[in-house]
Amino acid sequence: MTAPGVSEDSPPAADPFVALRPRLLGIAYRILGSRAEADDVVQDTWVRWQAIDRATVQEPTGFLVTATTRLAINVAQSARVRREAYVGPWLPEPIDTSPSAELGAETQEGLALAVLVLLEKLTPTERAVYVLREVFDYPYEEIAGILDLGEANVRQLFARARKHLAGERRAPVGVEQQRRLLESFIAAAQKGDLSALERLFAADVASYTDSDGRVRMAARVPVHGRERVAKLIAGFASRFWSGTAVTWLETNGQPSVLIRRDDVVLALASIDASVEGIERIYWMMSPEKLATFVASR
Repeated sequence: MTAPGVSEDSPPAADPFVALRPRLLGIAYRILGSRAEADDVVQDTWVRWQAIDRATVQEPTGFLVTATTRLAINVAQSARVRREAYVGPWLPEPIDTSPSAELGAETQEGLALAVLVLLEKLTPTERAVYVLREVFDYPYEEIAGILDLGEANVRQLFARARKHLAGERRAPVGVEQQRRLLESFIAAAQKGDLSALERLFAADVASYTDSDGRVRMAARVPVHGRERVAKLIAGFASRFWSGTAVTWLETNGQPSVLIRRDDVVLALASIDASVEGIERIYWMMSPEKLATFVASR
């Protein structure tokens, strides 16, 4: 069956699924950190929606959100096992969140790469509770029904998740300041300017490169600390940046740059920054994830 919204086989506009699809996709993506997996979950929800006797569904929204959330939790549980075999750091798949992007249609809260990385440290159920409550503002009672849990348990899971996220991330700067820092970072990285890089970094800056072990120059472990990260980036400047072109994008609600050489996409780079400076640098170099991202645009 063709995915909803793709061809003439799509559901009619009056179908509740059509109006809810951006929200369903947003919930699944935030729980999974993978656009491809989120699309599969929403497709499975669509199949279930087609198979059910609509006359028995009193609340279509509740049915669709519940089905999507539970399916996403199941996928997240199996994905955790698969990612244990991943070579090097695993980062969420970047998504286009420009004004015309489908996933940003309802809300861009909770899409920042740094948030999604932290969500990966939670259990799938904790992730689902956090997303439904913090991002989509569902009442605790409704979340309890969606997940078939007690309301007190849901409140506890949310408090635990929010505390974990708040404890591991400093307050981020605004988008404009983040763009200025990213511009300065790219300029310094292209020149291999060690001192300029160090001035941009927070003391405990970390650089993460997702390549699944398929890019030779990509670091297979996170690199931490101002001096070490600056030396790493300055060290490969002449090899990496020669002949490249940079395109500015908005991904996951934040500025980012797509780096190409000729017709080959080498990387998608973004940062997370606070008043202390650049806290995290994210390099997406996985050929598979880059191909998915480019195709989605």
